Order: sequence, then structure tokens, then C-alpha cells
Amino acid sequence: MKRLDGKCALVTGAARGIGRAFAEAYAAEGARVALADIDVARAGEAAAEIGDAAIAVRMDVTSQQSIDAAIADCVARLGQIDILVNNAAIFTAAPIVEIDRADFERVFAVNVAGTLFTLQAVARHMIARGGGGKIINMASQAGRRGEALVGVYCASKAAVISLTQSAGLDLIRHGINVNAIAPGVVDGEHWDGVDAFFAKYEGKAPGQKKREVGAAVPFGRMGTAADLTGMAVFLASAEADYVVAQTYNVDGGNWMS
Repeated sequence: MKRLDGKCALVTGAARGIGRAFAEAYAAEGARVALADIDVARAGEAAAEIGDAAIAVRMDVTSQQSIDAAIADCVARLGQIDILVNNAAIFTAAPIVEIDRADFERVFAVNVAGTLFTLQAVARHMIARGGGGKIINMASQAGRRGEALVGVYCASKAAVISLTQSAGLDLIRHGINVNAIAPGVVDGEHWDGVDAFFAKYEGKAPGQKKREVGAAVPFGRMGTAADLTGMAVFLASAEADYVVAQTYNVDGGNWMS
């Protein structure tokens, strides 16, 4: 028997990268999975490659109407939601004196409000259905400490860790476990954008920052999406029934807590 047999999962930001890797891992463990993304065409391609256990739904986590519609679509097609992964997120960087208010509001709309209100909507479904559930938020090592150029992103991920603690303590009475994963530096196409920020503000050549952060990881390299799937499956499974309001570092040794 697989660890997620009979379960239905919703993963946001699942068209690529970490979200897609989680969807693949959940399907391999027996779950049916909804890949939610604002880029529903790409999510559909990913779902088709995963197979019959996967579907795609459009979700813009900055819109409550879109969140509610995506959850309704997921429930209509899968029957229920037992597992939620709040993975959708965006990155930004700038010196403190150059932070733009619109950029700040955009990052918090996706990373914080998107996480909170998707969690809230799915929790309401889980409570009404009964039987509990598992909610996994994607934090970051950036939420554990500040960085000179990454103040807004760091603050947004610190908020995710705090929300995980509060929601975990509130929802466990309904049998809903809320926990989080804090990756370190994870390789993927998103790193082209991250690298460009550091090239701009630190005067580094393209690719230089990526090489530097990879070399600084105690494990000896940047992480991959596949490095995170074991924790994602564990937190979604019955093995984590007694785990409440925790944030787990999966970062190659970058941060100890």
C-alpha cells in the first residue's frame, strides 16, 4: 500500500519546479493531484505528463474569486481535498532604500495573502467535510533571517512561518495538521531571475551568484526540487499525524534550528 492511497491533493504553483515535483511525488504515492497555477496551459501539460491521477486547474492566489473557483473545480473533479500545498510564490530583491511599494504589495499579495486565504478556503472545506487533512506551506531559509538585499522576500517568508504556527495551533482541533518546509537555495529556472537581481545590485557576472551560493551550502551543492519531495510526502502522510505547526529546514545544512 502506498502512503497516500485514496487521498486527493491540491498543489499551487504546480506548473513547474518544486510544485510540479511535489505533484509527481504525490501521484507516485497513490494520490490524485490537482496542479493549480495561473499558467493553466503549462499546468495542463504537466498534468498530462504525470498521467490519469493528475488534473490542472487555474488559480490566481491574489484573487479570492479565483481561489474559490479553483477549489470548487478541484472538489467537483476529485471529490475532496485531503492535502494542500501552498507553493505559489514570487521573489524580489532591492536595497532597503530602493524598495518599491508596489513591488512590496505584489510580493505580499502572492506569498502571504495567497498562502493565508488559500489555506483558509481549503481548511473550511476540510472542516465541513470532516476527517481532517494536511496543509503544507512553503517557507524558506530566507524566512529564518534577514538579508541586506532581500528584505521584502525574507519578511514574506517569515510571515509564512508565523502563519504556519498560528494556523497549526488553531486547526489541529479539527484534525488538520498545518506545517511548513523551509528550503535553502534550490536550483531551477526561477534562479535566472534571482541571479539577475544579484547581478544588478552586486555587480556580479551572470551565473556568478548561483555558483557562489551553491558552493557555500555545507552539503556541497544547491538543492533540487527532488531533494524536497521526501519531506513533502512525509508531512502529507499519516506518519505526520502528531506533527503540528512546525517548519522543517531542507537546505543541505544552511540553517540549524
